[in-house]
Parts: sequence; structure tokens; C-alpha cells
Amino acid sequence: MTGRTQEMTTWTVGQVAELVGVTVRTLHHYDEIGLVVPSERSRAGYRLYTDRDLARLQQVVVYRRLEMPLDQIATLLGGGEDAADHLRRQRATVMTRLGELRELVTAIDRALEREMNDQPATTEDLKELFGDGFKDEYQQEAQERWGETDAWKQSQARTQRYTKADWQQVKQEADEVNAAFVAALTAGEPAAGEAAMDAAEAHRRHIDGRFYALDHAFHRGLADMYVADPRFTKTYEDLAPGLAAYVHDAIHANADRHAAAG
Repeated sequence: MTGRTQEMTTWTVGQVAELVGVTVRTLHHYDEIGLVVPSERSRAGYRLYTDRDLARLQQVVVYRRLEMPLDQIATLLGGGEDAADHLRRQRATVMTRLGELRELVTAIDRALEREMNDQPATTEDLKELFGDGFKDEYQQEAQERWGETDAWKQSQARTQRYTKADWQQVKQEADEVNAAFVAALTAGEPAAGEAAMDAAEAHRRHIDGRFYALDHAFHRGLADMYVADPRFTKTYEDLAPGLAAYVHDAIHANADRHAAAG
């Protein structure tokens, strides 16, 4: 065998380590235990791997990646199976492991989803949910106006823990209250009628449960703001013409109702 032919058909330990992706130390260990023994030697006595040695090593690497013990690999490779049988066995083992890994990925995804859902909502989340109804300048103005009040502090303490899912529920509840107001107005119900006052009470309970303690006297103050501040007025008027004044009157009527009952 010429030097050129030998160079083309055999590999040194360093070349094999780089080619297969294992360390030289690992190759020496495989040699020592008889798992993968280089079949050839150079004239200087260095180990040289042949095509057959390399094929055996590649099988060992596959099984090791499947976390199979070396003694079990040695037994398997010494069983007399041909290359096709080994490949079938490797494929079956890989497919089994693949199924396990898919289940693991699914479990990780579910855990990650739970973890993300437990995180407080970000400013971007709130903008996504409420659109123009949530603006940084509104938040800053609200803090400047009411930041020292007990209601503001209570609201901040509650909402800072709200997740995006919590805010989605908050928005759904608010939308349902507004829909009740619109339905009563559209049906021609008077603001002092049962339907409108019930919607007003649902509005009060929503704020009381989600943000801060809100009695009926405090609720009257909010109603006055709805018609005094053009931004609040517009929010209701965009839902239905005349709704801001209707909500104001319904809240006052509901407060009167509870004052009389009390």
C-alpha cells in the first residue's frame, strides 16, 4: 500500500476526533477497552483508523448520544448484526427517544405558558388590550391627580399583580357593563329605571372588586367626572350618542335608590 493510498483510506486519531466530534482522549479510551480499535498502524507506530473502524465508531457515537452504556454497546456491536440491522435498531431507538423528547418539549411549553401567564401584564399588553383607552400620559395624569389618595394606592396594590389574562377578564367585565348601559338606553329605558340602575350597580361593583373600594357616594363623584371630562365623555359617546349623560344619571339614581333603602 503506497503512502498516498494509505492517506486516502486511513485516518489518524486527531483526524477522526475532528471528523466524528469526539475527543482524542475518548478515542484512546475506546481503544483501551476494545470497543473501537484502530486496525492499522503507520510506519512510525501511530494508530490509523480504516473505513470499517470509522463506521463502527459512528455507531458507537450514535448509541452514546442515546445514553447507552459502553458495555451494552460493546455487547450489541459484538452480536454479529450487519450494518442494516444496526441502522434499524438505531432508528427504532431514536424514534422512541424522539417521542419522549416531544413529550418533554410539550411539558416544558406548558410550564413556560403557565409561568408567562403568571407574570404581571406589561405596558405593551395593556396597550394591546385597551388600545387608545390606555395611554402613558393618562396614567401619569391620574397619578398626579390621585396618587396620594387611598383609592389610588389600593388600585395600584391590586393591579400591579394582574396578569394579561386578568386584564382580559377585567376588560370583558367592563364591556359587559357598558353593553348593559347601551341596551337600556337603546330600549328607551329611563336612566332612573331598573335596567339602567342595575347596570350602574354592576359598574360600581366592577370597580369595587377590581380596583378600589367604591361606595355609592364615591360613585356619584365618578359619574360627575364622566360628563365633566371630555375624554371620559367621548369614551361613552363613542359607544352610543347620549350615553355619558345617561350613565351619569343612572349612577346618581342608583345611589339614591340605595340611600333610600339604607
